[in-house]
Amino acid sequence: MLTRKQLDLLKLIHKRIQKDGVPPSFDEMKEALNLRSKSGIHRLITALEERGFIRRLAHRARAIEIIRLPEGMEGPLAPAAPNVIEHDFRAKSEPVLVSNTDSPAGAVPLLGQIAAGTPIDAIQHTVDHVVVPPSMMSSSAEHYALTVKGDSMIEKGIHEGDIVVVKRQDTANDGDIVVALVAEQEATLKTLHRRGPIVELHAANPAYEPQRHEADRVKIQGRMVGLIRVY
Repeated sequence: MLTRKQLDLLKLIHKRIQKDGVPPSFDEMKEALNLRSKSGIHRLITALEERGFIRRLAHRARAIEIIRLPEGMEGPLAPAAPNVIEHDFRAKSEPVLVSNTDSPAGAVPLLGQIAAGTPIDAIQHTVDHVVVPPSMMSSSAEHYALTVKGDSMIEKGIHEGDIVVVKRQDTANDGDIVVALVAEQEATLKTLHRRGPIVELHAANPAYEPQRHEADRVKIQGRMVGLIRVY
């Protein structure tokens, strides 16, 4: 789910690429969205990239490629990697979580991808199950797994395509890597830090700025307790 400004920027980029073959400049984006500085555009572009709508290409001027569009926006796109989640996220239901005692051979449900934009509580069904070493799990807690999308946590050794194992809990300590639900709309995997009434969600990649939110807008959905990498 996108904010109004994020959607407006995505529409602007899409329209310009269709018309001229290149996206607008940052100055043009800033003027079109009536923002005071380019830093606001940087934050919007980062958010769209984390949500999987655009990709920034290295060593190219105006290097933005649209990967996918929200429902209702039409237009030709270059082939993009398929989304592993194929459910209707608009339906509200509790996620299917399997306790350790009920999981076959220590398997936990794989709920799909984690990058900002996919609320955990909106996922209706498991995509698959993943067998997890017992050392990663607490016997009395519920766990689930998510496939990592993007490179925002790469300096913590968490790469795109990795599977993170998450212990379901609604509290966490500073420095924990958590699945955080922001404004009941978007979930992201970030390192948690509290600054008085503000919650900061830090990426582990200098290309991404910390996200800062009022504490009552952030709900902890779980704490990362393990990582699985398939070669």
